[in-house]
Amino acid sequence: MGNQKKYTFSGYRRPDGRVGIRNKILILPASVCASDTTRIIASQVESTVTFNNQNGCSQVPSDQQLTMDVMAGFAANPNVYGTIVISLGCENCQMDLVLEAIQERTNKPLEHFVIQENGGTISTIEKAVRAAQKMAQAASLAVKEEFDFSELIIGTECGGSDPTSGLAANVLIGEMSDRITALNGTSILSETTEFIGAEHILARRGRDKEISDRIYQIVHDYEKAIKRVGHDVREGNPSPGNMEGGLTTLEEKSLGCIHKGGHGQVNEVYDYAKQVEAHKGLVIMDTPGNDPSSVAAMAAGGCQLVVFSTGRGTPTGNPIVPVIKITGNKETFANMSDNIDIDASPYIYGTKTLEELGDDLMDEIWQVSKGKLTKAEALGYMEMAIARVCNYM
Repeated sequence: MGNQKKYTFSGYRRPDGRVGIRNKILILPASVCASDTTRIIASQVESTVTFNNQNGCSQVPSDQQLTMDVMAGFAANPNVYGTIVISLGCENCQMDLVLEAIQERTNKPLEHFVIQENGGTISTIEKAVRAAQKMAQAASLAVKEEFDFSELIIGTECGGSDPTSGLAANVLIGEMSDRITALNGTSILSETTEFIGAEHILARRGRDKEISDRIYQIVHDYEKAIKRVGHDVREGNPSPGNMEGGLTTLEEKSLGCIHKGGHGQVNEVYDYAKQVEAHKGLVIMDTPGNDPSSVAAMAAGGCQLVVFSTGRGTPTGNPIVPVIKITGNKETFANMSDNIDIDASPYIYGTKTLEELGDDLMDEIWQVSKGKLTKAEALGYMEMAIARVCNYM
């Protein structure tokens, strides 16, 4: 399994027992109508983050639940010290519902302000900035402790794939997954649409028949959902960039995608943005292939960082979790050196073994978990999306 040294990290033990590798204050918009207000608040206080929530209103119940789960999951993510929720006041995601959903997941510091009840935007910003400043000062007193890698939950993602993703980058992520699970940590395999054509391989690795059946179910449900609106998932997958890079079919893409899960058994299948338990080994989360919404779901599930492969190159980040970017394409690594953290192409050209590259990646995870900024973090990339069930009402 390669180099096993240095596999502890400095993190923050939260009141709910989880361990974070960052110490953020989340300014959480409960709906699209609060998003500009949270942006202004977050710009005023150090260590705060926010995102543009496109949802929160005019949604059918099942669609609204996805949004609620992401909001509550972001607040509960261990990289977040505490949360300040901002709502307009008349949206479907009412403040009491959002607070209840957060409190079901975590007992960390929590404040809230309703724009329509606090004198409008300027007054709300003033009050929330003061609250955020006070919370940020408290967060700065949080003491780091040393923790074992078993406390890590790592999300895995691939975007802008080409053949080098399946040949090297995803294989390297699979090596990482095997090592993390061997250390009693957790690795999340995502992107259900990119299991299609390879679902039988994953299903054979299910811990029991229930897990295997669930793998088939989430794949079939996705295909049926697309067909209900008169389309086939293969119409948009592989994407034009995938095909230009050399991928010809969805099945070919899927066979490369599932390498990210390594070789272990699948111990659990989680719905979109639901809380992932630590020490679970390899698990699956039912997410779309859309990168920002898939990464958001895993962050909501509690992962502290994401390892993300890309053949064509992508700058994707996230507001609350670091995203380590890997490519197996040496030209992409040269062309997008601003965005890519790890070059896996030496595996293709035989200049490094998978074990050596695995050591490099584990060392990078160790450094990021200690506090090193990924390139996406250093650039301030915070792309954000939430999965949708259907059109707005």
